[in-house]
Amino acid sequence: YSENHPLLISTTFETHPDYQDKMGKIFAECRRVLKGDGVMTLMFTHKATGAWDALTKGLMEAGFAITASWPINTEAEGSLHIKDKSAANSTVLLVCRPRPPQTVADGVYYWEDLEPRLKAAVRRRIQQFQAAGIRGVDLYLSCFGPALEEFSRHWPVRRGQPKPMDDKPRGGRRRGRITPDESADRDPYAVTPDDALDAARREVKAWRMETLTSSQRRGALDPLSEWFVLAWDAFAAPKFPYDEALRLARVVGLDLERDVVGVLAEKKASDLILWDSSTRAGKGKLGAPDGSRAWIDALHHLAHRARTTDLNAAQQLVSDNNLADSVDFLTALEAVLEVLPISARYAGFEPVKAAVPAASDFEALENLRRLMFAEQVATPRQLELVMGEVAERLP
Repeated sequence: YSENHPLLISTTFETHPDYQDKMGKIFAECRRVLKGDGVMTLMFTHKATGAWDALTKGLMEAGFAITASWPINTEAEGSLHIKDKSAANSTVLLVCRPRPPQTVADGVYYWEDLEPRLKAAVRRRIQQFQAAGIRGVDLYLSCFGPALEEFSRHWPVRRGQPKPMDDKPRGGRRRGRITPDESADRDPYAVTPDDALDAARREVKAWRMETLTSSQRRGALDPLSEWFVLAWDAFAAPKFPYDEALRLARVVGLDLERDVVGVLAEKKASDLILWDSSTRAGKGKLGAPDGSRAWIDALHHLAHRARTTDLNAAQQLVSDNNLADSVDFLTALEAVLEVLPISARYAGFEPVKAAVPAASDFEALENLRRLMFAEQVATPRQLELVMGEVAERLP
């Protein structure tokens, strides 16, 4: 096994009970036949954190450390495999080398010491990845590599202070016989690769929110609005896996079932579907127009009023609720306009069918920005890029 002949691992059945066991056996055999100074390179593409957790556990238990990682684009933008889906375009290459034998003198590394180093490693690579054109869910996936590099170098890891336990069964699993993995999860001092991935996701989230909002005027977003922005930013589609929505909610401090489902989105099978302003209005779920619960409520009220009445009615709603004086509201408006799909009127072409309602919200809010907030909120950068591309195509 070498960097020129990567090992391909299928990730189709990561939810099967023996998925991790089989993966561990594969890696154990790889370690057995690999020389001490050998290199094994994996190509791994999966959005599900559980698959990454299983992969990393299998590697470390087999005696490997991840020493380098690189994302590469393996899916064309127009690929039928990912068309209209919240799919990853990238594959992550993980370079693995045998770990030196662990001795008693090596001791155990503590998570409280490792987490800052892990987050710093991720932060160093985010800008590099983004400058290379990596975006959306691929940016999160790309940063899993640096996080797992740092984590695997210091394995085994324990907590110095116990982790608060969640009483709810993970993933809605019914109560019953506890599996070995669940038993480990209930150890308050245990640390798993999933903890490293959560830390990476939090660091990417912080970076993206800094990027999406103005440094001159950066207000604080409430968790629900922040989750909405990050979901559109990561998946660029109204429909995406429920499990990934759950992990994103955990990053911003939300209970997905309580705070999001039935408020801003609906669960359908194994997916979550985001609602646009009109869908929320039709279900009576818009919340308060003054944004007292969440700024996304105020923005959806404005978008719905502009879409169903006119801009003057939306302008009056701004005045009635004193929204123009709120830095936090302006920050929310700026961030939402950077992530919603652009409407045909502004882009010159129709978005995919599933995104049309959200694109109508974009158009309503962009019209309102131009009417009322042009001096406080700049033209969305994503719109400037699209308009520039359209201008280049003109004769």
